[in-house]
Amino acid sequence: MPHHKKKTKSDKHSKKNSKKNSDKQDDNSMKKHFSEESANQANDSNENSDQENRKKEKKITTKFYNKELDKLSIELVKLQEWVKHKGLKVVVIFEGRDAAGKGGTIKAITQFLNPRVCRIVALGTPTEKEKSEWYFQRYVPHLPSAGEMVFFDRSWYNRAGVEKVMGFCTENEYEEFLRSCPEFERMIIRSGIILIKYWFSVSDEVQEKRFLERINDPTKRWKISPMDLESRKRWVEYSKAKDNMFAYTDIKQAPWYDINSDIKKKARLNCITHLLSLIPYEDVHREKLILPPIQDNVGYVRPPLSDQNYIPEVY
Repeated sequence: MPHHKKKTKSDKHSKKNSKKNSDKQDDNSMKKHFSEESANQANDSNENSDQENRKKEKKITTKFYNKELDKLSIELVKLQEWVKHKGLKVVVIFEGRDAAGKGGTIKAITQFLNPRVCRIVALGTPTEKEKSEWYFQRYVPHLPSAGEMVFFDRSWYNRAGVEKVMGFCTENEYEEFLRSCPEFERMIIRSGIILIKYWFSVSDEVQEKRFLERINDPTKRWKISPMDLESRKRWVEYSKAKDNMFAYTDIKQAPWYDINSDIKKKARLNCITHLLSLIPYEDVHREKLILPPIQDNVGYVRPPLSDQNYIPEVY
């Protein structure tokens, strides 16, 4: 007959501990699995939540938008007069993805302002001569004098965005820009310039919709170019470039302000409201104007109207 070894208390205790350890490892393994799964679900949930929040955002009525814009436009005129009165120098940079609403916001800001005080700068492709210059050199002549506001519809940040992604600059030129830009901005701030930087964020769905509108609408066709279409194919590369740009140039003296521009009218009102909050201003007192009477015509006979070339009155 086979000999059966009698189990001792030690054997039973060892087996019990072994089973506990095994169960514990299984529990830990399951906890780790569910923890990772929860984390992944949380990330997915956050991304989905952001997308859902953007989709749930309600548009505002044109009537409400125009009413609020009229109020803000009055304040913008006051700000303009204050800048002129105090001899301030203001630079506002508008950057962001294509079709994010930068141009429309600039137009909303400047529509009632004096173009001699508030200038828009939208530079084209640099010439061969400009390419050979110090990178910031072509932008310096457009900086404001005392009593001026300058709105840059894209700016020196082209190098950190389109030039980097599309390969229009070398890696050394790109890295030098990231090093030099914060110092350049600190320098112009020390010279007395108020520098404000806005980044307009737009979702890929809304950008696609706006691109299609530009392609199909003859009045908007000029707004889209082959470069815009190429940027669409390089969405992730532009995201990386933007994040890296913020990492280097979001400085204390000139921080970036991000604007959700999926709803254009909201973005414009929010941007104007924020801009007005950044520059303290007062309503400049102006002398009351009295319209004088028209000069009397004594002895002067004007030429007949038939001698002048009037355009046809089609309407």
